[in-house]
Amino acid sequence: MLTDLVAILWAPFLMCLVLTGIHAYLGVHVLAREVVFVDIAMAQIAALGATVAFLVGYEIEMWQSYAYALGATLVGAVVLALTRSRRRHVSQEAVIGVVYAVSSAAAVLVADRSAHGAEQVRGMLVGNLLSVTPFEVGKVAVLYALVGTLHWLCRKPFFLISTDPDAAYAQGWRVRLWDLLFYASFGVVVASSVRIGGVLLVFSYLIVPALAAVILGGSVGTRLLVGWAFGTGVSVLGMVASAALDLPTGATVVCAFGLTLIVFGMVSRARRILRAPAAELRRAEGFDDAGPAD
Repeated sequence: MLTDLVAILWAPFLMCLVLTGIHAYLGVHVLAREVVFVDIAMAQIAALGATVAFLVGYEIEMWQSYAYALGATLVGAVVLALTRSRRRHVSQEAVIGVVYAVSSAAAVLVADRSAHGAEQVRGMLVGNLLSVTPFEVGKVAVLYALVGTLHWLCRKPFFLISTDPDAAYAQGWRVRLWDLLFYASFGVVVASSVRIGGVLLVFSYLIVPALAAVILGGSVGTRLLVGWAFGTGVSVLGMVASAALDLPTGATVVCAFGLTLIVFGMVSRARRILRAPAAELRRAEGFDDAGPAD
């Protein structure tokens, strides 16, 4: 029994580790840029592209489907790069929300024209993690390693624009062009990940480990290590729960991310409270030496 489970789950588990490696890193950028929903918007754009490919006769496993999804995300990258403004009259998060809503609605309209469109939409939402093969794990790992190398070479402008865009403008960096490169590479990752894990799992791997890292704080390096460790631990937990309870793997891992983050946040908050000096606790409660604060 155990041997059979290992044989079924080892490739999906390795894929989860690959997803953790790139998405936890990108999540640090996303949280710093305060565009939390950019991943789910880009994932939905990729899903729209794949749905269009399905309508014209290409199955999700075919390279043509990936090409449609990638093309759609590159269009989304252009939109996101062009909508960044030095003077933010409108929050970019609002633009991202509109992009997500329109791409979701468009996917529904396209799927409505296909006899099996509803199944396609569901598949793009939750993915099919158990179907991944060792070859696919290796192929995606190489692609993400190339994207990671690009980000390493461009780390100075990428991190400066993410953490202090005003300084980037002041130093003369061409922010929109660098944003286009960032979001284009982001789109390559998302288009690949959505085909494997679906929109919800991709969003979870991007945001939740990065949130856990923010809760603990520290340098960028520390946050990356925390995010990678958190993503790996939750992947193990989700896989075990899926096998033990006979539940869909992708949805189980997403729920495991949510529950684990809640517990992680509560434990971290409890530790901070227990370590706080008594005087700080009294001030936080509105008291000082003379009695309750007005």
